[in-house]
Amino acid sequence: MKRNKFYISILILFLSVFSVFGQTRKQLEAQRKKLNKEIKQVNTLLFNEIKKEKNALDALKDIFQKIEVRTQLISTIHLEAAILSKEITANQMKLTKLSDKLVRLKKDYAAMIFKSYKSRSQESRTMFLLSSQSFLQAYKRLGYMKQYTSFRKKQGEDIGEQTTTVQRLNDSLILQKTLKDSLIVFETGQQKQIELDKINQEKLITVIKKNESKYKKALQNKIKQEKRVTLKIDKKIREEIARANRIAKEKEKEKNKLKRVKKNEFILTPESKALAAKFELNKGKLPWPVNEGIVVRKFGKQPHPSFPGITINGSGLHIVTRQGKEAQAIFSGSILNVLVSSEGRKNVLIQHGNYISSYNNLENVYVSRGEKIVTNQKIGQIFTDKISKKTTLIFVLFKNTMRLNPAHWILKR
Repeated sequence: MKRNKFYISILILFLSVFSVFGQTRKQLEAQRKKLNKEIKQVNTLLFNEIKKEKNALDALKDIFQKIEVRTQLISTIHLEAAILSKEITANQMKLTKLSDKLVRLKKDYAAMIFKSYKSRSQESRTMFLLSSQSFLQAYKRLGYMKQYTSFRKKQGEDIGEQTTTVQRLNDSLILQKTLKDSLIVFETGQQKQIELDKINQEKLITVIKKNESKYKKALQNKIKQEKRVTLKIDKKIREEIARANRIAKEKEKEKNKLKRVKKNEFILTPESKALAAKFELNKGKLPWPVNEGIVVRKFGKQPHPSFPGITINGSGLHIVTRQGKEAQAIFSGSILNVLVSSEGRKNVLIQHGNYISSYNNLENVYVSRGEKIVTNQKIGQIFTDKISKKTTLIFVLFKNTMRLNPAHWILKR
């Protein structure tokens, strides 16, 4: 059943990729390079470290992500190769037409040269002029000879240009065929890697099945723990909004002039309102909260890849990066608070008007409450798990207390 669900998901992925068949080869080439880079990141960030204690569920999730990216890459290569085949066919037709045209030009030119050779002597040209019945006819014959010479020169130039064009098209075809062959070889290599990943995947599934109740219980406990942490953060944000609003009211001499706002919404000063407007204008263009990394869990509710019926909820984006990497602010603002979990992990909350960006799972922080910060400023070092060896940043975005999908706000990679 689990295997069937996996293959169904792969089929859906293929169909979604083939729906972009209208993409140009240049776009597909860029997408191929992007996916190839992502595979390298997956291998480096998820599989490069030797783990002290193996967690089958985490390992299975990592392999699934690797297979998913490779499948996207193969689909992209397939589309790119198909477009290349069309281009090669079209160029071959052009080459045939150009070659035929070149043959005709050379034939006409040869006939013209032969005719010119027969009447090449100066005496023949002079006799041709002297045999004119009138001055006007002689003048016209002289003009004809000049035109003939010019035409002969032009035809020679045309043959040279057509020869160059045919040669260039030939070179282009050779390059296109070479590229297509290399893509096919690369695709075959990726297919083999997927088959190897699937073997490892089956082994892990077998391990999980043997201890299904144990893994399921551990997973459910982890989900409950994440939910408790999420609720605590939500509560803290409501408290911070209330605190910020009290400070805003105290700064106003005439409280009755303050604009009324809904519960759990920031009171915005003209400055913070302008900052929020700038933040909104940058939707989809904000920098990543870490300069290198891959998303291992997306925003929102999603089915668990190993246990049907169990739903996991992404409060934001889980981004795995290299050990020692630092989180950086996605936009200018001020530090709303620095929260500390029972395990000692830090969570920096940055206010951008009525928006809040949250950077969770930090080991060390470089900022403090109330501090003004700027875009891309380093705010803390991301924690690396001693067992899994993974360095994971949990990046969450709010508008007041409402969670937003960060993927819609940061740059697409």
